[in-house]
Amino acid sequence: MTPHRHPWSCDRRRFLLAAGACLPLPAIGRAAEAAPPRRLLAIHVPLGMMPQFFFPSDGATTSPYLDLLAAHRDRFTTFAGLSHPGVDGNHHAGQCFLTGAPHPGQPTFRNGISLDQVAAERIGLETRFPSLAVAVRNGEHYADSIAVSRAGVMLPAETSAERLYRRLFVAGTPAEQAATLRRIEAGGSVLDLVLDKARRLEQAAAAADRPRLAQYFDAVRELEGRLERAIAWERRPKPVVDLPPPRDIADANQVIARSRLMFDLVRLALATDSTRVITMSLSTFAVVPHVPGVRNETHGLTHHGNEPEKIAELRRIEEAQVAVFGELLAALAAMAEPGGSLLDHTQVLYGSCLGNANSHSTRNLPIILAGGGLRHGGHLAFAEADGVPLANLYLTMLRGLGVEVDSFSSSTGTLRGLEPVG
Repeated sequence: MTPHRHPWSCDRRRFLLAAGACLPLPAIGRAAEAAPPRRLLAIHVPLGMMPQFFFPSDGATTSPYLDLLAAHRDRFTTFAGLSHPGVDGNHHAGQCFLTGAPHPGQPTFRNGISLDQVAAERIGLETRFPSLAVAVRNGEHYADSIAVSRAGVMLPAETSAERLYRRLFVAGTPAEQAATLRRIEAGGSVLDLVLDKARRLEQAAAAADRPRLAQYFDAVRELEGRLERAIAWERRPKPVVDLPPPRDIADANQVIARSRLMFDLVRLALATDSTRVITMSLSTFAVVPHVPGVRNETHGLTHHGNEPEKIAELRRIEEAQVAVFGELLAALAAMAEPGGSLLDHTQVLYGSCLGNANSHSTRNLPIILAGGGLRHGGHLAFAEADGVPLANLYLTMLRGLGVEVDSFSSSTGTLRGLEPVG
């Protein structure tokens, strides 16, 4: 049998290193777009929102928390009755917020690919960063990142605003660029070694094993493509923005200010087309937020046992989180693009893996979807007894992003009642 010729040869690497700036990446830059690109921003609040203040009452479209977003009510839809079938495990459920993989926390648990990564495979390859994962947190907890690779591995989230700004907008020195290119080339060298062993294995493989080897070679070719794109992007200038370099906020209890800072960077990352897919985890684990009237740590407050004083304190924290989310919606809506605004062309998902943190319930999840060219302004309530999967919403979102998939996770179809504008 003639072995596969590995396309990532030394000559190929040298050529790419020398000519990376000229590689014909498709449609890089806003000028090449016939219309603004479609984007996705998914935001997770691991400790949830108290259902009595989030969900509208029967026949209504607003609630105490949603009143804080009243200026944007025609730009988002809320949902009730959606859950991930089989996702339990109390706080472990956070890692499944965008995947729907069942039974997290069990020894045999294996996560699946997340919504954002499916989208990134389709809409992220024309940007410097196919996807970004960021987080606001204090220490490490159950779901510091909600981005999960196709192999089921949680992708690390950036927690430093300073580092994120440098990655997005600060050009490296010639020495730094050369070092980056050497690391990329080293990655190609590792592929050479691995594939050499794989080719020898292929020669002796039984016919039944050949399909699995073919899958392996397909995965390697995908990685080779990523390396090529990384070389090309390293040669291209980064966008210039008006926002000065930020300073990290050291006090973890300043969770609202830290969220606001990350929101500013996320907005600019989308507006400059540095990426089209972003996930955010906004955790209040192990912090006493600097919010007026708050004296206790958030996680302890979520287990309020229906004590009025604790509920009142927790409500102040959750209201502050919803309010700063409203600031993000306003900022996205204020950025004009052809045919609308940045918000009009960005699906913004905001929600939690917990329907009621007091009891660790993972049913009836609080979900908001804003923007993205969808017809908004209402509240879609589904009977919990019907068991409508949250993945039905995710499938609908993927279709809206132009990702033509038949299913996603536990989906049983698209979600009725959520229609595109026009």
